[in-house]
Amino acid sequence: MPVEWRFTPEDVARLRFAFSPMWELVASLRVLRAPGRHSLHLPWLRAVGPRLREVDLTDLFALVPASGYIPDFLTPPPDTPLPDFAAELERVRATPPDTAYEEMVWVQTPDPAALRRFADDPAEGVRRVADQLREYWTIAFEEFWPSIRALLEADVMWRARTLAAGGVRELFADLHPDVAWHGDRLVTVKNCAYDGDLGGDGLVLVPSAFSWPDVWVMYEPYLPMLCYPARGVGTLWSDGTSCTPEALAALIGRTRAQVLTALAEPGSTTRLARRLGLTPGAVSQHLAVLSDAGLVARRRLGREVLYRRTPVGESLAAVC
Repeated sequence: MPVEWRFTPEDVARLRFAFSPMWELVASLRVLRAPGRHSLHLPWLRAVGPRLREVDLTDLFALVPASGYIPDFLTPPPDTPLPDFAAELERVRATPPDTAYEEMVWVQTPDPAALRRFADDPAEGVRRVADQLREYWTIAFEEFWPSIRALLEADVMWRARTLAAGGVRELFADLHPDVAWHGDRLVTVKNCAYDGDLGGDGLVLVPSAFSWPDVWVMYEPYLPMLCYPARGVGTLWSDGTSCTPEALAALIGRTRAQVLTALAEPGSTTRLARRLGLTPGAVSQHLAVLSDAGLVARRRLGREVLYRRTPVGESLAAVC
């Protein structure tokens, strides 16, 4: 089922980026619920798992199932490009009880008793949820936020450059396989259906580390927003040092493994050849093979063709 937004020229002009610590925090709860589906974040999970054994996350787990709808009041659209967690937490805490109740009833949860307790007193439920979010942030997330923020900032810079060089069509061409631009419409494949005009409000694009591999959407009565996996998420938990891709080399060949590893940041054939000590022709041949395998993608920016790892390529490179 699609979510479809129709753009006017004013909406295109109001297309903007932001990111949100609250979105990351709430999305990370799904890693705790279903670690096998979010294997990219297993290093983080191994680090924080022991700390959370004595932490009560009952209300949060009831509202954030492993899949399906999450109440929108937990993830308000960012109202500034660089939101602060404390400010976002106060927005959650200020949720009207009626709104929290109306959204809560749509949740398909494995803990109906916790939801009934929330429904009996939504105001108290919102308070408990806000307190649990604050404790969870302090224990399991705050120390990792600078690294996550750096990844999100890098994605915004890349996307802004793409928008400036190629316009809206180029921006959405490789945002996510479930997102497509059709003239004046943006279509996103989701498990819900919506069709509407943006109405001059534009669209907020929110890169995310913990939303991988999915896209999330919000629409009326909230500010229209599309949350998508940030580029480079597969390298988030690496220590930044170069690895010797022995296992990767055995799988795809040593030189191709070196080319794929070198694409931690997008690069051109010439840059890769200079960095790896290869001829541009040899690099071009290896990039063609990697592209055919779905591990890299190419994008023209002005006069330059840049190659980047796809999400599959990111996952493969992350385990080297």
